[in-house]
Amino acid sequence: MQWDGRVAVVEDFADFVRMSLPGLLRYGHALTGNPHDAADLVQGVLEKVGSRWQSVLAKGPDPLAYVRRAMANGHVSRWRRFRRENLVAEFPDTPAQAEVDRLEHEPLWQAMRELPPRQRAVVVLRFYEGLSEAEIADSLGVTKGTVKSQNSKAMTTLRTKLGQFAEGRD
Repeated sequence: MQWDGRVAVVEDFADFVRMSLPGLLRYGHALTGNPHDAADLVQGVLEKVGSRWQSVLAKGPDPLAYVRRAMANGHVSRWRRFRRENLVAEFPDTPAQAEVDRLEHEPLWQAMRELPPRQRAVVVLRFYEGLSEAEIADSLGVTKGTVKSQNSKAMTTLRTKLGQFAEGRD
């Protein structure tokens, strides 16, 4: 590895995946709301990025920002595709037993799930990953002003939702 400023330029894709995977899975979980969809999102993005790794490295010194941006874009695209109701012809014979997510009933997690995808991406990158506004803007391919406005809207929504929960209005 070579250091370029504070960002490590990773030459080998396997090293990049090994170093970045835990953080990418956390980011994906916060974006999608569950670990299974997060793993699918990360895998899909890493497959695409891995096939053109050299061109990703040529785009800039921080491939992690590129991958985060691809994850956010992929999540938004998937959300747009599947947000419609899926109707089935018949009910299944036996109901599926879904695995219980331990965060399912957490007020903050519920409020985060209700945020629009872009706002959720900004909040996750800012408060879960600790990125600056400039780094978030770079990761998502937007301006710093957009990051600020999306963060402000998200914080207002979260304060309202959590305030309602605290008052017992849920």
